[in-house]
Amino acid sequence: MAKPFRAVPAIPSGNERYNAKVKQLNERLEAQLPASLRLPKEIMGNLPVNVTQIPETCGLLSDQELAITALDATDLCAKIAKGELTAVETVTAYGKRAAIAHQLVHCLVDFFLADGLARAKELDEYFAKEGKVIGPLHGLPEQTPVKGKLGSAGFLSTVEFSPEDSLMVKILRDLGAVLYVKTNQPQSIMHLETVSFHGRSLNPYNTNLTCGGSSGGEAALIAMKGAPIGVGNDGGGSIRDPCAKCGLWGLRPTSLTMPQGDYLHYEMGNDGIIPSTGPMCRSARDVDFFISAVRATKPHLVEPLLVPLPWNIPEKLDRKLRIGIMLHDGVVVPQPPMMRALKRAKSKLEASDEVEVVEYLPFEHKAGYDIIRELYFEDGGATVRRVLEEGGEDILPLTEWVISPPHTKEHTIPEAWELRFRRDKYRQAYSDYWNASGCDVILCAPFPGTACPHDMARYWGYTAIFNLLDYPGFVFPSGIKLDPKIDVAYESREPLSEPDQYFRDFYDPEYMVGAPVNLQLVAKRFNDCMLVAAQRIVERIILS
Repeated sequence: MAKPFRAVPAIPSGNERYNAKVKQLNERLEAQLPASLRLPKEIMGNLPVNVTQIPETCGLLSDQELAITALDATDLCAKIAKGELTAVETVTAYGKRAAIAHQLVHCLVDFFLADGLARAKELDEYFAKEGKVIGPLHGLPEQTPVKGKLGSAGFLSTVEFSPEDSLMVKILRDLGAVLYVKTNQPQSIMHLETVSFHGRSLNPYNTNLTCGGSSGGEAALIAMKGAPIGVGNDGGGSIRDPCAKCGLWGLRPTSLTMPQGDYLHYEMGNDGIIPSTGPMCRSARDVDFFISAVRATKPHLVEPLLVPLPWNIPEKLDRKLRIGIMLHDGVVVPQPPMMRALKRAKSKLEASDEVEVVEYLPFEHKAGYDIIRELYFEDGGATVRRVLEEGGEDILPLTEWVISPPHTKEHTIPEAWELRFRRDKYRQAYSDYWNASGCDVILCAPFPGTACPHDMARYWGYTAIFNLLDYPGFVFPSGIKLDPKIDVAYESREPLSEPDQYFRDFYDPEYMVGAPVNLQLVAKRFNDCMLVAAQRIVERIILS
């Protein structure tokens, strides 16, 4: 077993101005972490590759704090509403655990527990006076721009202290949520790996592996139980990918059905692909819990672009669920642990009387992937290079890869129109193909494998294709982890493509041991509620 990867707190540059600014940011965060929560040198000097158990064994958290942080958001809020827990107790426990998590996986960029505790005290006073919670998320620790707190669009030159809360944060505050940290995102916010001027975030289950991206810091924090729930914004996999790589539950809803106003981004106005805001959770039921609470505030009345999609999960579907199993996308064959999870799920579903299972062959996924790659940077990557230059920041390998030809090129206005026409024709053709299959949902991989070694995530097809189609996607644990004794080799020897050969070449089950294996369930646009109902059925069957 290789030595555990250690987080680098900053990505160095030859630019002195850049280095000075990064040093200032890192020193600021370092000063925010209380001395009482510093892990001792004997722990930090002898870290295992799997650090998930260190919060339980380090001695810095009480038994009650460990019990609190073991709860999912649904149970947590229920106990607070019954008066069995206080907001101050809850926020204290999660704040302490977040500080510990950061030292192990480098997931934070801002830590403001004192502010969170002040708000928690106000909530407890309200509960004592009124005998009820202020909202369904009363006392729930949360983290997404937050007024007066550090934020960026993935580049040093975009770092700012946000002048106002985003709409989502305003809603969360009104519902009773408590903000106490901000988490790391990658350079350009367009990596399936979280590495930036803040440094590199690591996967808690194996620090030699990525925690995914772009919301990788968030996923690493939640996996370490430093937060009960989180919020991501998915334009190519930024919710589903980190949730999958960290063994969490995450939903990318249909676009423009959840608040995303005032989010900081360097490509504002680019509507070729519209990201979607959604929850990152430690249980499937927390997805429903979170979206129910947010949608009930009627955010479409404030953000006019939002679609007022009803949120009402059916207890029972009116027909037998028809599930299409897509074992691969025709471009990259999943690595052995992912294929094992898919075939295991297929076998269990086929044995159930509750569902109907059919084979789903991919429809021109390479063509769709080529279109979305071209849509991401219609200026040929010029904005990325300009923003990097403004901060004196070196371009990172994954940023260079994502904006490089042949997928990325500068478009004239007519060329941009033509590209959108190709997108819409593809969407229509895919919809026709799906309809002909008669499937309600598709079960597939969220990535060609589990979490991969750092800087190796160079194919997004299993998530990005559904961004192109604007189909909601739900990732969830399969019930297995990578086992080097079982997941030894590919069943087929011939690669489907160059990207397929790439994933075969770096696959190393000994190095990637212990990585969670998640699956992805997808439905057609605006079928979000049916998707959540279907996920409940599928998860129950495959984990039985």
